[in-house]
Amino acid sequence: MAMQYPALTDRLIGFIAQQKMFFVGTATADSRVNVSPKGMDSLRVLGPQRVAWLNVTGSGNETAAHVQLSPRMTLMFCAFDGSPMILRLYGQARVVHRRDADWPALIALFDPLPGARQIFDLTLDLVQTSCGTAVPRYDYAGDRDILSDWARKKGEHGIRQYWEEKNGESIDGIATHIMDLNG
Repeated sequence: MAMQYPALTDRLIGFIAQQKMFFVGTATADSRVNVSPKGMDSLRVLGPQRVAWLNVTGSGNETAAHVQLSPRMTLMFCAFDGSPMILRLYGQARVVHRRDADWPALIALFDPLPGARQIFDLTLDLVQTSCGTAVPRYDYAGDRDILSDWARKKGEHGIRQYWEEKNGESIDGIATHIMDLNG
């Protein structure tokens, strides 16, 4: 049975801390819906109604494009081991780029990740749990280093060039503004 909360509880914060991955969902009124898996040590709970996650360079940049036009965002966590549960965090997000005034304070919350490109700051307006009894069990075998290795090999200049070539707009042609004022 689904339960709704106005904010994260200590129990739910503990659940988040145990998860190795989460999913992000965004869309504008007329864009494709984007659902993206996230891993690494890239999420921080900043309070009962606020989380931030560090986004690293990838093949697309849909989330950044969507949030700038429609700040709705959903994060979903699934228990793949232990007791079953699905946790969804609904709220309004904003994208924080390196050039933004609050980048230094937010990036300081994370261990360095190669290819870090944005931080999403999500203010929660609804927290919902559901049973998760149909989610299969999986054993965690470890993080993949492929993306981090790729970003390190590219270097800062190569990453910025990649942003310019591949991350400037969404698949629907929505600007991400990643390179505005030199990223």
